[in-house]
Amino acid sequence: MGRGFEFLQGRHITKMISKKINQFMKDSSWIRKMFEEGVELKNKYGIENVFDFSLGNPNLDPPDIFFENLKNLNKATHTNIHGYMPNAGFESTRNAVAKKLSNESNSNLNSEDIVMTVGAAGALNVVLHSILNPNEEVIIFKPFFPEYKFYVDNHNGIAKYCDYNENFEPNLKDFESLLTKKTKAIILNSPNNPTGITYSKETIFKIVEIIKNYEEKFNIKIYIISDEPYRYLEYENTDQPFITTIFNRGIIATSFSKDLSLAGERIGYIAINPENEDKEILISALNFSNRTLGFVNAPAIAQRLVEKSINSIANIDVYRSKRDLMIDSLRSFGYNIVKPSGGFYLFPKSPVDDVKFCNILKEERILVVPGSGFGAPNYFRISYSVEDSVIENSLEGFKKAIEKYL
Repeated sequence: MGRGFEFLQGRHITKMISKKINQFMKDSSWIRKMFEEGVELKNKYGIENVFDFSLGNPNLDPPDIFFENLKNLNKATHTNIHGYMPNAGFESTRNAVAKKLSNESNSNLNSEDIVMTVGAAGALNVVLHSILNPNEEVIIFKPFFPEYKFYVDNHNGIAKYCDYNENFEPNLKDFESLLTKKTKAIILNSPNNPTGITYSKETIFKIVEIIKNYEEKFNIKIYIISDEPYRYLEYENTDQPFITTIFNRGIIATSFSKDLSLAGERIGYIAINPENEDKEILISALNFSNRTLGFVNAPAIAQRLVEKSINSIANIDVYRSKRDLMIDSLRSFGYNIVKPSGGFYLFPKSPVDDVKFCNILKEERILVVPGSGFGAPNYFRISYSVEDSVIENSLEGFKKAIEKYL
């Protein structure tokens, strides 16, 4: 995009593409915008002189077992190893996922409860495509991953946004006010992007209780979709319940992008509650949507690799160390930050308008993302999945920026 995109917008781009998509492109992700500005700064000042915290791209290598499995797979001569398969994915891979989830959640999932997907984004779109009727509502908790609103719109739904408390947990009073007869789903994201906050067990159980009450009140069925690619990047709170064990219409949509550092391989899965009374038709719909959205099935090689690596994890102690270095340093400079318990993000409060302050940091060649893009003005996101040298060399710039407002 960049300058070429801006140039076209001034001319006849609206005749070339959908008006809605043209508007979405104007409004779209601050994350991508800051990343692209970073490319320009790096070309101007050199990569080592620009401190880019804009993109949530895991910077750890996958665990060693992944590379061992990759070597073994390279030597394999399985029949039809690269061919079509059931839309839900290889049964052996789904069995491995089901076994892991069953062991961790003390439940009884099997391969029929799992659909392998093209990452968590693919999983979310498959789920929404399968359950939404036009103009049904999906409640999203702020701060939120910006693409959610586009995913909901992709499938003719209407996104509604629930406010947050000071600790970034959902404001449950506001949540209750948003529930209507048109509510079809809730999207949870914990540990959360952009805050790194893990919702407490009490909050999650309270959300479930509220939904059950409103289902009975309106005689409707509501899904809770738990988007959880950061579940295993937890540093303190490791007691997060599995939505598939505490709610009948609980659905997990997740990926291996963060815990195995495989973001570019686009591999994830959907898991449903095996006790769901509509299980058979739901799974059929998920498979149909996986196919007709054009995914067809999750990548074959990636499925084979995660099947053998599923109980491993990247060295998250590295992320914990980066978090502690950044949060201790920034707090000492005067930044107000709620300490995250997972993921690899900080979400400090901005001393002034968040877009303005991000531009001030940019003068120090520091790239962060305004909280406005996440539904939380007056904050900004730092992705600390970067080299330690980037953190260390940026600290003086962070200090200079905040000192203007102390």
